Amino acid sequence: MDNVIKQLTEMKIGKVLEQEPLANHTTMKIGGPADLFIMPSSIENIEKTMQVIKENGMPWRVIGRGSNLLVSDGGIEGAVLKLGRGLDHLEINGTEIKAGAGVSLVSLSVQISKKGYAGLEFASGIPGSVGGAVYMNAGAHGSDMSEILKQAHVLFEDGTLAWLSKEEMEFSYRTSLLQKKRPGIVLEAIFQLTEGDKTEIVERMQNNKNYRKDTQPYNLPCAGSIFRNPLPHHAGKLVENAGLKGHSIGGAQISPMHGNFIVNTGNGSAADVQALIQHVKDTVYDKFEVEMETEVEIIGRKY
Repeated sequence: MDNVIKQLTEMKIGKVLEQEPLANHTTMKIGGPADLFIMPSSIENIEKTMQVIKENGMPWRVIGRGSNLLVSDGGIEGAVLKLGRGLDHLEINGTEIKAGAGVSLVSLSVQISKKGYAGLEFASGIPGSVGGAVYMNAGAHGSDMSEILKQAHVLFEDGTLAWLSKEEMEFSYRTSLLQKKRPGIVLEAIFQLTEGDKTEIVERMQNNKNYRKDTQPYNLPCAGSIFRNPLPHHAGKLVENAGLKGHSIGGAQISPMHGNFIVNTGNGSAADVQALIQHVKDTVYDKFEVEMETEVEIIGRKY
């Protein structure tokens, strides 16, 4: 560990911290410390960081804005790379948009709408970053990242870099090949949008924002949707019909507003959230014989 820290510090790759609480970097405000927390300041410095990590045999993972993520109370072994500042570049060439992994989806959708470009309205209320959204094919309101992605710039585990087309990303519902088939980091993405009526685009975005505000509990720390929709069913409706809205375990509560959200009421732990997730799975299966699968990614030490 000391050798890795020394190398990265000498290379001036960005911020390097030991035992940084990941509760400070997730939208649920839950998570133990990362052995090593790194915020590379550029794509070049990500490459350098990965080379050092690989040479030292250190386990690693990447986070963005920390939505759709539950980090265990034991934290994460090895290195956590956070893609934010330094990976927040944006180039607008007509309807073709190139954005760094650290760009906020909400901010991006607002900027694009003001220019009269359509295609990102669905993302106006998603509290994530470009990198994470492409990685998991985030979506809402009947659309997702696969609808607009042209190419993704990816750094793979072996250190190789490649631009992958939409087809090569192998998108499906909330997944891509980067999650299991060929793990990698999205560094930046190119989106193909279309010209539209600015007033109509802004109106659609505002309607989407209003819907989320009225139906989803973003006034409390949460990770977004907890379960995938087990189509043709909808996860939130199944939880509601099981009588679980408002149910709590410790500091974790199924939102009274929406059954597919678990909120941190102030002192929630990852153990509380995981216990509540399991309770939902068991209850829904007992009542409806439907198996619930988590959409939120659960990572970190198990103990």
